[in-house]
Amino acid sequence: MGNIGTLILVTTIAGAVGTGLGGVVGALFKKDSSRTVSLLLSFAGGVMISIVCFDLVLSAIETKTNINIIILTILLGVAIVYLLNYLIDKRTNPEVPHIDSNHPQTADALDELIHSNHLNEHIKKKDNSISLFIAGVVMACAIALHNIPEGMTIGASFANTDGVLVNSALVLSVLIGLHNIPEGMAVAVPLISGGMPKPKAILITTLSGAPTIIGGLLGYVIGDIGPLGLALSLCFASGAMLYVVFGEILPQAILLYRSKLPAFSTIIGMAVGLLIIYA
Repeated sequence: MGNIGTLILVTTIAGAVGTGLGGVVGALFKKDSSRTVSLLLSFAGGVMISIVCFDLVLSAIETKTNINIIILTILLGVAIVYLLNYLIDKRTNPEVPHIDSNHPQTADALDELIHSNHLNEHIKKKDNSISLFIAGVVMACAIALHNIPEGMTIGASFANTDGVLVNSALVLSVLIGLHNIPEGMAVAVPLISGGMPKPKAILITTLSGAPTIIGGLLGYVIGDIGPLGLALSLCFASGAMLYVVFGEILPQAILLYRSKLPAFSTIIGMAVGLLIIYA
């Protein structure tokens, strides 16, 4: 199997299989443990922080690319994902009754993170098929905004190792897959609650992980065109992933389980990330 084939396999497992497994769990139990999901998210976030900061960004610096370009590309990754998230939130939040001036300025539930709550509102109101389709597209875009940067980190890391699955790339893939399990639950539960048959809901949930593959290929192709391309790929993916971690995952983890434990779980995750990189 060539490099591209291996990358597609890895990102498929991290994206589609991870979210699909979450869909199965959601179909079986129709509920989740906020504490468990919070600690899982914060731990995975900690590992991602270490891999981004102490592996991907350092690898970009080692290409001898101008440090100003590196910083600007990281900021570009942050800005683009933030802007797209902001536009989706601005469009959908007014349509969800409980999201008002008293609501935290970020998602405090899994269904809010990927806007399945928005789709569920349209289902409850028995809106026409066009409204349901648009709400479904919005949800797909929200999922893609999280999965494409995750895939890009895998692809950029893969390009950085000349297509060899080293510890950091492999474990990052596994952790992204674990992170996608609660995300898959957030997709499946409202679909099933809205009356969709469980097999169809699980299939849709599994397909929602496909953007991870697209992100992986994008990160790898850009990173494979030379030192500058590699630096740009690593930095853009790093910036996008840093926003996903600090702007979405960690705030949500804290809101899901309001205690000190998510912070400690993040720190442990960072320590594990360092062990993965340097062991």
